[in-house]
Amino acid sequence: MTTLATPATAAVALEGVSRTYGSGSAAVRAVDDVTIGFPRGGWTAVMGPSGSGKSTLLHLAAGLEKADSGRVLLGGTDITAADDDELTALRRTRIGFVFQSFNLVGSLTAAENVALPLRLAGRKPARSEVTGILGAVGLADRVHHRPRELSGGQQQRVAIARAMITRPEILFADEPTGALDTRSGELVLDLLRTMATGGQSILMVTHDPAAAARADAVVFLRDGRLAGRLEGADAATVADRLVALED
Repeated sequence: MTTLATPATAAVALEGVSRTYGSGSAAVRAVDDVTIGFPRGGWTAVMGPSGSGKSTLLHLAAGLEKADSGRVLLGGTDITAADDDELTALRRTRIGFVFQSFNLVGSLTAAENVALPLRLAGRKPARSEVTGILGAVGLADRVHHRPRELSGGQQQRVAIARAMITRPEILFADEPTGALDTRSGELVLDLLRTMATGGQSILMVTHDPAAAARADAVVFLRDGRLAGRLEGADAATVADRLVALED
């Protein structure tokens, strides 16, 4: 068992969680009896070789997929048996997402994309609230731009602003710098560090040791099981551990 936080103090915790795809001889156990708690106010990176189950782990923790067994606790609330409506409400109020593909609506401006989660939840945000969030991610001058008028790094910062506006308990980030050049990736990581320093809980899947080293802790997976963790490690140390898991 790897524990960064107890269920009572965790932003999200998994208890004996497993997830299998397929059946019979074709069955693949992507996550295998994992128990772990991710701390409130902490930034944790999840790494592992290809096929290790890291994205599945994030999807299970975020309620995007259902576990075959075990429990998932969001801030102490058991979401394992939550139905689709309950999970939708959680995603609009308590959980934020940032993905590699940005997932912005092309026909909407940056401001409209940021406001979208609140509008879907039935709330009309104040213009100052939206522009303030965009200013916080360095895009005060891109409020009326549509995604096609923004660089990849700018689009990702709009996606982060969209996740921030609901003030989620935890932000789930799946390869947030995977589609960005080095400079844009650094700007996004700087923003995540600012959020973490301010007390935001972040769980990030990444394949990049340099990105993982920016987090407070790195958790490693191999064949769907926990394979150790590092805290305060530099990129070279993270890379060495990852290479060792791939052997």
